[in-house]
Amino acid sequence: MKAANPAGRLPPDPNPIADDGDDVRFCTTCAFSASCQANGYGKPELRELHCLVEHVGPFRAGEHVFRTRDPFKAVYAVRAGTVKTAVVDENGREQVLGFYLPGELVGLNAIYPEHYPCDAVALDTAYFCRFSFPAMSQLAARMPAVQSHLFRLLSKEVGTASLLAGDYSADERMAAFLVDMADRYAARGFSPHKFRLSMSRGDIANYLRLAAETVSRVLGRFREQKLIHVDGRDVEILDDGRLRAQARCILHR
Repeated sequence: MKAANPAGRLPPDPNPIADDGDDVRFCTTCAFSASCQANGYGKPELRELHCLVEHVGPFRAGEHVFRTRDPFKAVYAVRAGTVKTAVVDENGREQVLGFYLPGELVGLNAIYPEHYPCDAVALDTAYFCRFSFPAMSQLAARMPAVQSHLFRLLSKEVGTASLLAGDYSADERMAAFLVDMADRYAARGFSPHKFRLSMSRGDIANYLRLAAETVSRVLGRFREQKLIHVDGRDVEILDDGRLRAQARCILHR
């Protein structure tokens, strides 16, 4: 990333980041595009934010994007790949906290403690836009759409953390997980019916607070019920309505 000038801002750059958009359109995986466009902000209006972005990566599968207790200075928007967040206790046991897809922000849960409270680990080859959070906060204070979007993302982070806290069955948890993944892929322009789960069965089980064997049994049962088709890590949802009915008590959708 280029050094800041004396005023603390990055110097203008005709191509500040690699971009699959153009001078007007956002990257297809931009974490802010939908909210900003809905409020009349385009790339020209957001040039200052655009110049605060640093592209980082690639991070290979298993590599850390950040580690627990690293100082919090930036949030990471996933451009490509999938990331998991997790904490490891003093006995070396890992607890998976969540998974992040292209267009989603990682690191928002570090705002209050001012250090990252978890590890972020690439599950496959991953690339990011890294936003300086202090600079972004100053910009958000002047641009209500950006500020509102950040608040929504924070709210979603809190909601996702408590999603599986109830006394739900294994079938309900797995159905909710698949529906949530489908909806998140759809929101980013990908197919909601066919997608790849980059995470291992063990990571899914850990996240859902289930045994790995239980996850395999539930997926097998869903396959027998013709709710889904599974081929390795590739999933096809065959009966969206029935799968959502299984998940309704958790997702309330």
